[in-house]
Amino acid sequence: MTETTAGIRAPKAPSPGTVRQLVRYTLIGGSGVTLDLVVFLLLHNWAGMDEQFANAISTTLAITNNFALNARFTFEARDRLFVRFLRFYAVGLTGIALTNLLFLAFTDGLGINANIIKLGSMPLVLALQFVLNKKWSFA
Repeated sequence: MTETTAGIRAPKAPSPGTVRQLVRYTLIGGSGVTLDLVVFLLLHNWAGMDEQFANAISTTLAITNNFALNARFTFEARDRLFVRFLRFYAVGLTGIALTNLLFLAFTDGLGINANIIKLGSMPLVLALQFVLNKKWSFA
């Protein structure tokens, strides 16, 4: 926070490094989203797998993809990769859990198509996971 002339604190602008990280994280996340959606659609729509199981598998593949790319290009982490992966995966599990809760509420509860819920959950999951990964997985 920075102080203004009236003594009121204004929010501090994110650093250029944080903005670069968010852009890279989002771009890498795009590759993960693509992988996640393609695998989910294949497993759920083509193979007939339950949406929650399909979500767990597709998201796990995307998490692994995103960890490798984010460790290398976004957060440039080279140390403690196994511990970082476990933390990154734990953060990824929050996304799986959140999406599965949305499936329960909107697909099972209200009959909304699971594909719509999966797609709609992604921006919320992305924002939550960026903060958790920046503050914990790659801190």
